[in-house]
Amino acid sequence: MGADLVLLLTIFVLAIFVGFEIITKVPPTLHTPLMSGSNAISGITVVGALMAAGKDEGTTAAVLAFLAVALATVNVVGGFLVSHRMLAMFRKKG
Repeated sequence: MGADLVLLLTIFVLAIFVGFEIITKVPPTLHTPLMSGSNAISGITVVGALMAAGKDEGTTAAVLAFLAVALATVNVVGGFLVSHRMLAMFRKKG
């Protein structure tokens, strides 16, 4: 059990570093398409969190599932707001 947890935490930390490095090197013209892809992934996360919330696994699992639903929903809504704002920059004024 302990070795599995260390392995999973190592993968998680490496994913954070790799993700940060990749995102910081993306040119501004690609941010909007990447944001829509990230919104789709976050939508899948919301569905998975809802499925986890529907299971009767105890209080701790219910609280974590609720937090997962709330945070994933904030991520989706925030992503759409940012995408909308970025797309508004490309509209013709007038």
